[in-house]
Amino acid sequence: MHVKPWLPFYPAEVAPTYDYPKQNLALFLVTSAQKFPDRPALYFMGKSMSYQSLLKSAYRMAHALQSKGVSRGDRVAIMLPNCPQVVISYYGVLLAGGVAVMTNPLYMEREISHQMKDSGAKVMITMDMFVSRVQKVIADTDLKHLIVTSLPDYLPFPKNMLYPIVAKKAGPLPVVTYGETVHSFKKLLAGSSDVPICEKVDAEKDLAILQYTGGTTGVPKGVMLTHYNLISNTVQSAHWCYKVEEGKERYLAALPCFHVFGLTVLLHQAIYRGSELILVPKFELKMILELIRKKRPTLFPGAPTMYIALINHPRIREYDLSSINACISGSAALPVEVQDTFEELTKGRLIEGYGLTEASPITHANPIWGRRKIGTIGVPLPDTYAKVVNPETGEEVPIGEAGELIVKGPQVMIGYWNRPDETFDTLRNGWLFTGDMATMDEEGYFTIIDRKKDMIIASGYNIYPREIEEVLYEHPSVKEAVVVGVRDDYRGETVKAFIVLKDGAKPDPADLEKYCRSQLAAYKVPRQYVFRDSLPKTMIGKVLRRKLMEEEEEGRPTG
Repeated sequence: MHVKPWLPFYPAEVAPTYDYPKQNLALFLVTSAQKFPDRPALYFMGKSMSYQSLLKSAYRMAHALQSKGVSRGDRVAIMLPNCPQVVISYYGVLLAGGVAVMTNPLYMEREISHQMKDSGAKVMITMDMFVSRVQKVIADTDLKHLIVTSLPDYLPFPKNMLYPIVAKKAGPLPVVTYGETVHSFKKLLAGSSDVPICEKVDAEKDLAILQYTGGTTGVPKGVMLTHYNLISNTVQSAHWCYKVEEGKERYLAALPCFHVFGLTVLLHQAIYRGSELILVPKFELKMILELIRKKRPTLFPGAPTMYIALINHPRIREYDLSSINACISGSAALPVEVQDTFEELTKGRLIEGYGLTEASPITHANPIWGRRKIGTIGVPLPDTYAKVVNPETGEEVPIGEAGELIVKGPQVMIGYWNRPDETFDTLRNGWLFTGDMATMDEEGYFTIIDRKKDMIIASGYNIYPREIEEVLYEHPSVKEAVVVGVRDDYRGETVKAFIVLKDGAKPDPADLEKYCRSQLAAYKVPRQYVFRDSLPKTMIGKVLRRKLMEEEEEGRPTG
């Protein structure tokens, strides 16, 4: 192994290596519930749930899943926003020995269908308002059971009574017909045993989650993350936040748990440390500010978009944000001015990190209370190796030179689900080829300079141009389409589509937008449409995306 030039810059409190227990990931919950039975584990819209009560509910869910035929290694899809049900379901799946397939609730039928078919999930746990989307595709999948919850299931009185009235205003309430294969979450748990259950797993081989990531090919791939992968990354990142006090912290959970960053830095870390998770089902500024005022969270991991929204709130100075001690920003580059303003408002630390789904996800971070370098992603976490190599030869490049970032560590996936070729391309001798171009300085701090892949990151969501292009190509008036990410002060990047129309077709951005909305999750829908006579291409007819982006920046379209 090559040397680690970054170790001298580790804070004294962080060791270069740690022990990672080889066990079921859910044992972190069992342990915290034994240590802090009465401490609040979850807070949701005015109601708290203790560690003891959360663990009992998770045991009930584990027994319920087993009664529906889930055994070790079976996939269970969880399609829920941040609410108590997502935590209960997740730990229930793990305790039963199952594999959680975290599914974005914003997904449309096409996306749900692909993920269910590919993962072979047997059971899905979801919310009444998403059921109609799932039921439209269920026949194409292996799903045998749906377990359906409703937002008011865990709301305090009188909010649970008022909820139907409030929801009705937004449209008709979903009607769910329960039966042999469609079960009420609440009733299923009520009729289930809370006898302790925790299936033994082979932590280094058995999957805890199958986490889908788009690919440059546009077809999402299932990233296989084992119990050991996720335990390692939880312990690594928890030690990085070494000032965290066990049983005392409050995490503001605005990042969704269906996103691997939210899963590791919020859910796993909070449960591991016996902390309270303040669950936020949807990022709404006013609600977040009121929650900070009322609940005084100490940790707030997020995406740059969240911090940008906060600091730009017209009355931000009227709120006391001083409870926040630390934030790790991930999923997109963090602008310096955002970091400065946020730190001034909170007197806490906001640092930038880096990761990818394939690494559970965190590989690098700036020291929170140590030597940090603005604009870099910091240094590799304990037990993590990283180097910059020539993308063609795989040879390490000299310090300061650009190349592809590759990483190795206990948090790196075991491969892509049912995709040996792509696994072989991405994992070589334990090294994960990230596809991101980077440099490393003499002190071992890394900087990401570009993506080898054309992925767009808007508001922290990964968007793959090819998937949107495929949808645009299906539109009757589109001859050619290419999608690029363009800089956006708020979302980081936003989606822009360049369209060449078929002969005789009229430019109609509103119609294209409507069409895209019916096929794609809202965050993937292009925000801008540019109609052109032609697109710049290579000799073999490949569209030169980079050239389009350069023209975009210079503001002079050709063609």
